[in-house]
Amino acid sequence: MSTMSLTVAGVVLITVPTIVFGGVSLLTFLMRDVPGYRDNPVRRGLWRAGHAHAGVLVLFALVAMLYVDQTSLPEGVRTLTRVLIVAAPILMPLGFFLSVARPGDTRPNKLIWLTVAGGAGLAVGTLTLGVGLL
Repeated sequence: MSTMSLTVAGVVLITVPTIVFGGVSLLTFLMRDVPGYRDNPVRRGLWRAGHAHAGVLVLFALVAMLYVDQTSLPEGVRTLTRVLIVAAPILMPLGFFLSVARPGDTRPNKLIWLTVAGGAGLAVGTLTLGVGLL
């Protein structure tokens, strides 16, 4: 693995405790019946989606780093691919969480577009990685 991919993987691994903290927080909200979580289905659904996306996309990003170095892509394109793939587990959960940050929010605000940005980055980064591996 290249130094760049190892560095990116290290940064991604450092984010795992934040995902664990988020899971514990969601469990606490359920167990203590915190107002604005259990009684707000929009907020509850988006926060669960944010937590799930964070966990899955961090694993995906770690695996993808193993493949980036196996491509014949120019180094600049490899760097862009790493950034696009790693942006997804950051932007998508942020969009889910911040779009309904207040307990009374019943509709996502404009920050939900962070999920779209993360998804677009993931799609472009993954497509670039796939083509580079062919």
